[in-house]
Amino acid sequence: MFDITSSKLLILGLVALIVIGPKDLPPLLRTLGRYMGIIKRQAAEFRAQFDEAMRESELEQLKQEVETLGSAAEAEMRAAERTVATELSAAGESVNEAIGGDAKVEAPKAEDHADRTKEQTEDRVEDGGAEPGEDRSRPQNVPSAAPATNGADTQAAAGEAVLRTREQSGA
Repeated sequence: MFDITSSKLLILGLVALIVIGPKDLPPLLRTLGRYMGIIKRQAAEFRAQFDEAMRESELEQLKQEVETLGSAAEAEMRAAERTVATELSAAGESVNEAIGGDAKVEAPKAEDHADRTKEQTEDRVEDGGAEPGEDRSRPQNVPSAAPATNGADTQAAAGEAVLRTREQSGA
């Protein structure tokens, strides 16, 4: 900041010694040192407050960004949920029409699915990660001996489910 070399500092000290005198110079330097310390502390305190304000500002911006991302993700999930429910309902109606019935098939509600998923997750945690009805005595990488299903088997299972729904509703 100030370009003070050692030769300039020596000249400044000699002038102060001559003008002020050897008797009053030590108390003057002590007072000058105290004031310099006070000024340095004030500057450090100001800098700390400024840095804290900047950190708070950055944290507030990050918080807003996270909230925005969270709400956007939630909105996308809700839209996907509605799309799946609509497509599931349309598939149920087409299966119903294919088997010639007039029973109404309703798509499961998103809240019911969320509750079932939560319960299944809790059950898996309690059972050591096993799916409901899963046999953990057999190694997981060994293929099962059950035959592979094709599209006709899936349609037949869906048709049976519709018939069971009709029987339960009294139609």
